[in-house]
Amino acid sequence: MNSKELKTEVKEFWNNQTCGTWITDKEKYSIDYFEEIEQDRYSIQPEIFSFAEFTRWHGKKVLEVGVGAGTDFLQWARAGAKVTGVDLTEQACEHIRRRLQLYGFTAEDVLVADSENLPFEDGTFDLVWSWGVIHHTPNTEKAMREIVRTLKPGGRAKIMIYHRHSVLAYLFWVKHALLKFKPWLSVSDVLWDKMESVGTKAFTVKEVEKMLATMPVDIIAIKPVLTYYDKLERFNKAMQFIARKLAVLLGGDKAGWFLTIEFNKKK
Repeated sequence: MNSKELKTEVKEFWNNQTCGTWITDKEKYSIDYFEEIEQDRYSIQPEIFSFAEFTRWHGKKVLEVGVGAGTDFLQWARAGAKVTGVDLTEQACEHIRRRLQLYGFTAEDVLVADSENLPFEDGTFDLVWSWGVIHHTPNTEKAMREIVRTLKPGGRAKIMIYHRHSVLAYLFWVKHALLKFKPWLSVSDVLWDKMESVGTKAFTVKEVEKMLATMPVDIIAIKPVLTYYDKLERFNKAMQFIARKLAVLLGGDKAGWFLTIEFNKKK
């Protein structure tokens, strides 16, 4: 499968079910629908708030790459940011428009666009935010370069991508490789085929450092975060016990599924 075909499959997957919307059976685009999505997102991913620091970006030009159901996007609007959003899918952009209208907020713009080819001039934004998105695009490094390009000199990027050396990734390999009698498959193979849309990737800290070393940025932090998913909190106590022991063996927080990346573009 070439890059164009892969991107088409990724788009179809997320267009059929916008990220985060599968947790609710409420009427689509209703207040109850959006409230349930928001409650679920921040109850299982509370790290978003401390990482994003929404209120610190009041009056600043913010770009969100991959808006999904618009939950974070709404926080930027509530915080008074001059927020623009892009997503590969029409459905995600429709969620944003409906959500902003329902809650009485506006955005600078919401566009269907490809993270590998952002439709903005160099040096446009004070902040680019992307949470759990660019590991789905075929060329993640190109998407990262686009984020850097569209930042103002001195601007900030806050990004989360999946971490390969994580409790969840290894447990996923056990489930989809070892227990299926396919131990020759790598963790990357399993994530590519079985994690969300086809082509999903996960990275190590060193791989991200190497990627950013070729770009005009000053790295603030590249940090794994041990998550709800690593802890298997939706499973029984026995599974949670196994996850805790594995986390200890792998280095605790260093074995988290979320890999948060924060950097400034060089002036």
